[in-house]
Amino acid sequence: MLSTERSRGLVLPADNLVLPFRTVKSDVIGRVIRLGSVVDAVLSRHAYPEPVSHALGEALALTGMLGSALKDKAKLILQTKSDGPLDFLVADFEAPGKVRGYANFDKGNAALADTRGRGDQGALLGSGHVAMTIDPGGGRDSYQGIVPLANEPLVTAAHTYFRQSEQLPTFIRLAVARHYGPAQGGGGARAWHWRAGGLLIQQLPREGGKRELEGEAHDQSLEGEDDENWNRARHLAATVEDHELLDPMLSPERLLYRLFHEEGVRVFPATDLAEACRCSQERIEMYLKRFGADELKDLREPNGSIAVTCEFCSRTYAFAPDLLG
Repeated sequence: MLSTERSRGLVLPADNLVLPFRTVKSDVIGRVIRLGSVVDAVLSRHAYPEPVSHALGEALALTGMLGSALKDKAKLILQTKSDGPLDFLVADFEAPGKVRGYANFDKGNAALADTRGRGDQGALLGSGHVAMTIDPGGGRDSYQGIVPLANEPLVTAAHTYFRQSEQLPTFIRLAVARHYGPAQGGGGARAWHWRAGGLLIQQLPREGGKRELEGEAHDQSLEGEDDENWNRARHLAATVEDHELLDPMLSPERLLYRLFHEEGVRVFPATDLAEACRCSQERIEMYLKRFGADELKDLREPNGSIAVTCEFCSRTYAFAPDLLG
């Protein structure tokens, strides 16, 4: 059974979206993310070595899945800081659906440049930490959860985060690959394009003897039945394969039916995603004006101008010699 609560006549795009769902029998919630042109724009612009692109693509998929639950203008920022060749990575989400990201890595690492595919992501990241920061906006306090990173893939650290910080049974699968096909949007010559996808399921805690979900109340079951339901849903989710998460011809709805048709699954309105940067001439000018004259002197070109390149979108902003004093 696959039912939908989307508006009648709305066509769900196959790419650049997060689709929330709930299984009926096991009563777990989840989200599927599918990234096409969005992740391709980010990764192609930076032209990182393939293992770095894979790691950043996974971070964007994970951040998109988690951030899609936030209210408008709220932000979720995922950052890694570690001692591996990929020493810094950030994926940034602003509700309802703007994503961006970049990575910093050891450009002199010959082995990294020669590695194809995902590589050993644990060795790539090394030891350090992963921080997830939620800024609800509106002047309210931000929340940050930090978990250690110990020569392990990003998805392992994400599972640790939910186990320690959120204390929610969680299963996550992430996939990133280059796909050979027509240009995004269906036109142009065939070429290689980055794609990313992910699947997340969670078992929500019960409150007051009932589990509240999507405005519905469900009768409390025995704790043992909850465990059995969760284990069954997790086993089904774990059968998903990378190519299913990435296949542009397989809709997210059809994927969910493949995985959970015995459970019954309901989908809810999707969140569309777009690659967007928040940088601007005005923002950077305000930032530079915080520096003193001596500090700005070190940033100036021989002709006195200052050029600043945004790490996220690679756009360069130029400032005349007399603009900043």
